[in-house]
Amino acid sequence: MTPARVWPASNSGPASGVAAFPPEVVDLAMGAALDAARACAETGDVPVGATVFGPGGVVTVAGNSREGHADPTAHAEIAALRAAASLAGEWRLEECGIAVTLEPCPMCAGALVNARLRLLVYGASDPKAGAAGSLYNICQDPRLNHRLDVIPGFRGEEAGRLLSEFFDQRR
Repeated sequence: MTPARVWPASNSGPASGVAAFPPEVVDLAMGAALDAARACAETGDVPVGATVFGPGGVVTVAGNSREGHADPTAHAEIAALRAAASLAGEWRLEECGIAVTLEPCPMCAGALVNARLRLLVYGASDPKAGAAGSLYNICQDPRLNHRLDVIPGFRGEEAGRLLSEFFDQRR
């Protein structure tokens, strides 16, 4: 059975992050993020993957590497943003979106806002640390200078299963 892919039927206008990216590009980006997450699990890192994408396709892909680099900031989102900014030659990634297998934490959600991304698409929600709607909503906080559209639950079953299997093996 093919995992469900949820895509909004409408958008909030021409400036909308949702309208900027074809659904097939977002699906491709999430697929790459899931592949990166699987690779993380093989090295002992929590399986989280992130893909920065533009209207034409994938820009960068990264996985969680906190264990591998002994770095508490080595989250998939941060690594993908750094690589995309390096390729772009600037920190503003205004024409880009990001697909992440797990709802971003406060640090990563803040980085997405600071990078001026248009769209966040994530798979599994994180009720303990999620900062894109579950526990906090940093990505859409009107007090901040930038907000991005958020689509939760995109290929969420697949992403959630990856995390569940990883933690089940460690118990």
